[in-house]
Amino acid sequence: MERRELRTALEAARVPDGYYRIEDVHEPVPTPTDFLFLRRAADGVWETGAYERGTYEVLARHPDEATACGHLMHLLV
Repeated sequence: MERRELRTALEAARVPDGYYRIEDVHEPVPTPTDFLFLRRAADGVWETGAYERGTYEVLARHPDEATACGHLMHLLV
């Protein structure tokens, strides 16, 4: 699964938009105060984590996009 497919799957599962942010695919405006995220790190690995109180906390680092998408899906559904 890639990020756009993940977004479609989360919409189908009726996960509210403000619960998550997917880099370059789903970036809610205004930015929610707390959400789960999927992003690519500067070193090229994929990260999933939580944003709370203005701080990003990485929960896991993944070698590829598919694994990261699966992890975010697991966290949200």
